[in-house]
Amino acid sequence: MRVSVVVPVYNAMASLPELVSGISGVLAGRCDEFEVVLVNDASTDGSWQVIRELSSQDSRVRGINLMRNYGQHNALLCGIRAARYEITVTMDDDLQNPPSEIPKLLSTLAEGFDVVYGYPMRQQHGIWRDLASVTTKWVLKNAMGAATAACISAFRAFRTELREAFSTYRNRYVSIDVLLTYGTTRFAAVQVRHDVRAHGRSNYTLAKLVTHAFNLITGFSTMPLKLASWNGFICMGLGILALLFVLGRYLIQGGSVPGFPFLASLIVILSGAQLLALGVIGEYLSRMYAFTIDRPPYTVREFTEPAHMAVSLGRGDVSSPSTGVGHEL
Repeated sequence: MRVSVVVPVYNAMASLPELVSGISGVLAGRCDEFEVVLVNDASTDGSWQVIRELSSQDSRVRGINLMRNYGQHNALLCGIRAARYEITVTMDDDLQNPPSEIPKLLSTLAEGFDVVYGYPMRQQHGIWRDLASVTTKWVLKNAMGAATAACISAFRAFRTELREAFSTYRNRYVSIDVLLTYGTTRFAAVQVRHDVRAHGRSNYTLAKLVTHAFNLITGFSTMPLKLASWNGFICMGLGILALLFVLGRYLIQGGSVPGFPFLASLIVILSGAQLLALGVIGEYLSRMYAFTIDRPPYTVREFTEPAHMAVSLGRGDVSSPSTGVGHEL
């Protein structure tokens, strides 16, 4: 068995040596071959220098340095496309999912599944982070159409061949969990240990998680459009009921409904429904515009290995370290 461990890195210079050491210690006696792919997402600390040092000390450690900060899922996509072995494991750089739990994922994967998530027995986050995570998982459940969506996490193992299902995907809005559903429906989840963050603090704020959930629901699902349609039907029904009430009052009592507030309320309801529907349509149009301009999900500045040895990263852009000019693989 050969395993590629992909880790998106952002301001994690303090935890990287321990993380790589832990991964090596766990996989050295279990796998025929393994590699650790560290994708630096434009960290502002010395993470890239640490990655270069680790790579120079161990040939199984490979580093990819992105041109700017693209986000966790975009960095993951880059690392997944660079993975060389038949099984890919993804995990965060904060050591909250200890490397010692990787064998649990690999054992479950060997039972015939294509994707295995490691979900925490107990999350070590704050109340707002947990609330935002629950919201994101609910969105993913609707977008993915998979029961295991409630158990998704950044700690996952899957068969690398699945990346062929999204090899041509080129959009700045990336969700690895949704992309994996392009290639399989055989998902599983297993409980794993979840430790307290040892270094620094999480880069995910409530606002970022809400934005991520919003991008997911508009980027990979048509549910908002359906909700907008139902909203239109409901408001139209309210308008018809109001019209029947006015006509009934006129026919029975011989007078119209007095007062401006009643009419103003109807106007506000109907106008609000129209604006909401237009806003949802506008979001989808913006996604279509972003897709037509063909903006890459990531651009690589440099590798820790020689450029001629770098494997293809699919349709992501790579920049030559010597010239700084971007070109497409």
